[in-house]
Amino acid sequence: MSQQKTIALDVMSGDRSPRFRIAAALDCLSIHPGLHFILVGDRHFIRDSLTGSATELRSRITVVHADQVVTMDDRPSLALRRKQNSSMWRALEQVSMGVAQACVSAGNTGALMAMGRFLLKTHPGIDRPAIIGQIPSIGRDTFMLDLGANVDCNSEHLYQFAVLGSLMLSEVIGITAPTIGLLNVGQEDIKGDERVRLAQELILANPGLNYQGFVEGHDIFRGTVDLVVCDGFPGNVALKAGEGASSYISHVMRQGTGLTGWRKLYSYLALPFVRHMVRQIDPSRFNGASFLGLQGVVVKSHGGADQREFGYALERAVMEVERNAIYRINDKLESYF
Repeated sequence: MSQQKTIALDVMSGDRSPRFRIAAALDCLSIHPGLHFILVGDRHFIRDSLTGSATELRSRITVVHADQVVTMDDRPSLALRRKQNSSMWRALEQVSMGVAQACVSAGNTGALMAMGRFLLKTHPGIDRPAIIGQIPSIGRDTFMLDLGANVDCNSEHLYQFAVLGSLMLSEVIGITAPTIGLLNVGQEDIKGDERVRLAQELILANPGLNYQGFVEGHDIFRGTVDLVVCDGFPGNVALKAGEGASSYISHVMRQGTGLTGWRKLYSYLALPFVRHMVRQIDPSRFNGASFLGLQGVVVKSHGGADQREFGYALERAVMEVERNAIYRINDKLESYF
């Protein structure tokens, strides 16, 4: 029997009903026999939602009560001070106490980062956590950070992101000598602001980083490099723009917009291929972005994720726990600072 893994789930935070997240947890338990969930939130709601589920699955669930909820509109600083009995805080607390190896939340990103920094602390040499996510691209998937946790990064922060992302890809994902690019408005060394140019100098000075130079927005989806490093503002814009484009293409392919007559028939005959393509570019299958830099696994789901989409975030947390992500990254960090 595999060793038991324990993940704390912030049940109450997010835009969709908590029932989606509980249902996703039950699905995940059915796939992973050695998995245990700590469901954090309103205990009455959680227990009512578990009614009718398999006894064996319920036996691997612990409920921790929290009578506060961090909303999407809460300011992170206020949530940190005033919502220490929230489901988000209590879920992170399970990790800080060593009861759980990971926390998953679909809640307020800023509050999750603030609480995570307070309760879990950052790795030595790391000033700020960064969100890393996976983006579909040609040939191979691209990883990108920061995707929105930090919108005012300096050169040192970008260097730290490059180190964290490179270690995540090499030590956890299994990519040998992952290639790195800095997002910029052009590939020439003279392009970009002073902050980005200085970050490039810092990265080039470290021979342990496989740096390939500046990359532009279109390179993200071409798979030019394994890891794209950027400030959280352009990173989040690029992520949301890519998701919007994928949704539009999926809609057009499903509907056959503008097609008539024989073209409509050809579209129908090509439906199996179309469905395959839609699955390939579906952004929801990449739901679940990791906070790198914290001394604990924290996975952020989209706030509007449904049961299937939230399941991807849970699978991301399971993978990082199984591969001892935090210990592997922490073990290698000293050589970079």
